[in-house]
Amino acid sequence: MAKRETKAALIPAMPPVHPGAVLREDVLPATGLSVTAAAEGLGVSRQALHAILREAAAVTPAMALRLGKLLGNGPELWLGMQQQYDLHRAAEALHDEIESIETVRAA
Repeated sequence: MAKRETKAALIPAMPPVHPGAVLREDVLPATGLSVTAAAEGLGVSRQALHAILREAAAVTPAMALRLGKLLGNGPELWLGMQQQYDLHRAAEALHDEIESIETVRAA
């Protein structure tokens, strides 16, 4: 191991988490919002919010706009988390198929 390597380089990267897990485990408890109050604040049904919290539904652009406004952190955060989660899952599911694709080289 080179002396310049950091400990972070030795720790395997954690897979991205579903944004619903972040909402469920961190955001709602930190804000003190119940699921009912959060759903009302977002202007969505409790069922719609529960689907995200259960990680059964994705954060759509419309929901990201709502979450970003309610929580004051903008939609990009929520869309970015969802995108990273989706890409990671797709990469795992399609790994062998993607590996078999040859990259085109410029002539």
